Amino acid sequence: MNWNEFVQLLAGLISVVNPITAMPVYMALTARKSPAERRQTAITAAFAVTMVLLTALLAGEPILRFFGIGLPAFRVAGGLLLLLMGMSMLRASDDRSRHTPEEDAESQDKASVAVVPLAIPLLAGPGAISTTIVYAHRDLSLNHYLLFGGVIATVSSIVLLFLLLAPRIVAIMGQTGMNLVTRVMGLLLSSIAVEFIAGGMTELFPLLAGGR
Repeated sequence: MNWNEFVQLLAGLISVVNPITAMPVYMALTARKSPAERRQTAITAAFAVTMVLLTALLAGEPILRFFGIGLPAFRVAGGLLLLLMGMSMLRASDDRSRHTPEEDAESQDKASVAVVPLAIPLLAGPGAISTTIVYAHRDLSLNHYLLFGGVIATVSSIVLLFLLLAPRIVAIMGQTGMNLVTRVMGLLLSSIAVEFIAGGMTELFPLLAGGR
């Protein structure tokens, strides 16, 4: 296993999924549930994140081909989305690309909130899906896909851990600490977004890379 590549992919994907921002929403949506129900919600949400990202990993390329979308254009579009998310995180404000107040209000009436809105779109939303598709195309070998599958499983395990420990983490970090971590993750996410955009633009317009 290429541990350097594993760590790079893990850092990139976890900064997009960002379970830190999901903890307050998870606590609010499960406030009236028993401990066993909250635990089951966390497990279901983490499993749903795994399924969504694995689907993006395996079916992302066929879906792009079906709609006639080239990877360079998709990389630029995904980069712009990640940049908007990163800028919102730098301001420590709510990101409406992940979820909206209307979706939060609707979810209050649902018996289970694990899949919607926790897993989709809060954790495994458009940003995480586009990041998975772009990362998958770095190398089309079987080893790379197996490696990235391990990254997805690790990210889902981290999501589960954060959700299960959400009350303790929020109590220890406080709002200021969570905002600080969110801003750092936003900076990392913005950097990844710029890389996506730059890579897509040089493929769309080879002259930007000096014709090489």
